[in-house]
Amino acid sequence: MPYTNEEGGLLNNFAREPKIYQAEPPSEGQKRTYLLLGIVATVLVGGLILVAFFVSKSS
Repeated sequence: MPYTNEEGGLLNNFAREPKIYQAEPPSEGQKRTYLLLGIVATVLVGGLILVAFFVSKSS
């Protein structure tokens, strides 16, 4: 563990800093996957809203 000594003999323990890297843009396959997941999520949420609407109307 990286310790530093301050004036007066106090020890400080600092967390390790992670390596910094630059993010890469998504590939074509990842873009297609994100689009497909977005469509599926939209259909699912829309279906749930429709079910809730019809259930509330029938009561």
